[in-house]
Amino acid sequence: MTAQLYCFGESGNAYKAALALTLADMDWEPVFVDFFNGETRSPAFRAINQLGEVPVLVDGDIALTQSGVILDYISSKTGKLGGRSAAERREVLRWLFWDNHKFSGVIGSTRFLMNFLPPEKRPEAVITFQQARLKSAYALLNDHLANSDWIVGDQLTIADLSCAGYLYYPEPFGFDRKEWPHIDRWLDAIAAQPGWKPPYDMMPGKPSDRA
Repeated sequence: MTAQLYCFGESGNAYKAALALTLADMDWEPVFVDFFNGETRSPAFRAINQLGEVPVLVDGDIALTQSGVILDYISSKTGKLGGRSAAERREVLRWLFWDNHKFSGVIGSTRFLMNFLPPEKRPEAVITFQQARLKSAYALLNDHLANSDWIVGDQLTIADLSCAGYLYYPEPFGFDRKEWPHIDRWLDAIAAQPGWKPPYDMMPGKPSDRA
């Protein structure tokens, strides 16, 4: 059975799920959600996800929301990308929680403010504050990767996909991968995995569609 991922190209959280589905060799198809024209606020979409967000993964009778939950489900179902032991599994979850709270959540809002709001509505003080927070997070991740090829253990896991998702987007949000050599090397290693594609090639919807 083909799983359906409700998504749109600009969503970094949806991209994490799309990457995991692809790299875990699950059969899936994207279902485009027209976020920028308000589809996630519609009653029809709220019937799919009461939280009004993407991604949503529908796999048979199972419907899941929140990228971390979806990543964990994909890993559990396929037996891939989850670490080699219970201890590694807990470490994977630790990094997923860190990413959601300290990393992707801040990147996503910063990128939105800088690129998807009209210039006159961009809160520059907020953007500057968030970029400063992110610099500390980049440093932490870069230092961690100085001693390891992957975030957890000796192989790619959903922790890598979660933390890396937003970092492949071309829009500026204050991240220059060349300033962080260990992150740069790690992103190249993920992109070298069979089936990897950048977000706008993996999911429907991109800024040029609205230009």
